[in-house]
Formats: sequence, C-alpha cells, structure tokens
Amino acid sequence: MSTTTQAPATGPAPLRRRVLAQAGWDLRAVLRNGEQLLVTFVLPLGVLLGVARTGVPDLSPLPQGQAAWAGALAVAVVSSAFTGQAIAFGFDRRAGVLRLLATTPLGRGGLLASRSLGVLAVVALQLLVLTTAAAVLGVPPGPAAVAAALPALVLGTVASLAAGLLLASLVRAEAVLALANLAWVLVLVGGGLVLPVAGVLPDPLATLVAWSPTGALGEALRTAAVDARVAWGPLAALAAWSLVLAWAARRLLRWD
Repeated sequence: MSTTTQAPATGPAPLRRRVLAQAGWDLRAVLRNGEQLLVTFVLPLGVLLGVARTGVPDLSPLPQGQAAWAGALAVAVVSSAFTGQAIAFGFDRRAGVLRLLATTPLGRGGLLASRSLGVLAVVALQLLVLTTAAAVLGVPPGPAAVAAALPALVLGTVASLAAGLLLASLVRAEAVLALANLAWVLVLVGGGLVLPVAGVLPDPLATLVAWSPTGALGEALRTAAVDARVAWGPLAALAAWSLVLAWAARRLLRWD
C-alpha cells in the first residue's frame, strides 16, 4: 500500500488572518508598554476621577459625572489613536520597521487595516475601563448613553488615527514626539474634549474649535452621555474630518 504525502503549504495565510494576527500583536504591544499604558489608560482615568470628584473644571449646567465620563472618553480616543500612534508610527518609520513590514505578505493596506483594528480594540478596552470606573464613582452611564457614544468613538478614532499617521509622515520622529505631546496638551485645555468651548473661547475661535475634530468629538460624546442620544451635527463633522484626514494620510503616508 502506497502512501502519499502532501507538501507543506508555502503561500501566505489569508489576508483576514494576517490582518487579525498583526492587529493582535499591535494590541499586545500597547498593553506591554508602560508609557503607552500611561497615555492610554492612566491619563483618561485621571481626567475622570479629577473632574468627577473635584468638580474642576466646573461643567455645569451639565451633570458633572456624566460630562466627566464623556470628557475622559474623548481624551482616551485622542491619547491612543493620535498621540500614541503618531509617536509609534514615527519611530517605527525611522527604524525601518514600516518599510520592512510593507514588503511582507501583509502589505501596506494590510498593515494600515491591522493598525486600525488594533487601535479600535484599545478604544473598546478604554470604554470598558472608564465605564466601570464611572460606575464605581456612582455616576454610571446607562446602556442608551453607551450605545449613543459608539458612533462618535469609531469616527473619532478614525479621524485621530489618520491625523496621527499624517503627522508621523510629515516630520522626523523626534519632532513627532514633541508635536504630538504638545497637541495633546493644547486640545485638552482648549480643544473641546472635556470643557465645552461655548462661553470659554472668544468667537469666532469658539465656533472653529467646536467644528474641529476634537470639538466635534467632545460635543458628540457629551450629548450621548447627558441626553443618551446621537448628536448628528457633530457626528457629521467627525465623518467629514475622517474622510479628509484619511485621504490626506493615504496620499502623504511615508514608509521610510
């Protein structure tokens, strides 16, 4: 009786499996990196605890606890999708990692897809952590509020990630580190993430910031947290910014 042996498969795995495997690796890299954990989880938790417990800044007439949860979520999205990814992408590009990955079967499109899925997974973890922390503080968001926040979280993640990749493609890694951290501080203070810009910034600056990616994200999440409904105007602005920034990042993205 003769037996036949099959040659081992030598081709690449299916694209979906490649993308999911790389996304899992990206997620684990974030969870193992102390600096990334600080930016991704500790700082947003600090915003939630500080604003909800101390009342600074005063977010009245909005409910302080719900508005604090919304602001912490907005900070979490910008921290993970913009600041963290801009710095990681910039230094990966300088080290030649991106150029090498682009030549693998994963390809450039697969690399971008896996990076996007990895960031969305991080945002999902942030939502879980911050919602649990809000419940512990006695200001739990209802299921309707969480559901209403999901579209803003997805679009805010896309816009922030595209902006981060765009920044990392335009300047050197050391400049990315400085500019990404500076941008984080500026939008935290006056970008509408935690504090509504109306009545805080002078017109027409307040109007411009309100329709910026961070202003639209903050307003959409506050509406979801307080009223448990979707804010269609800010959400439409986020969708438009996502398309524009994704197009610009795709056109100008540099791999080496």
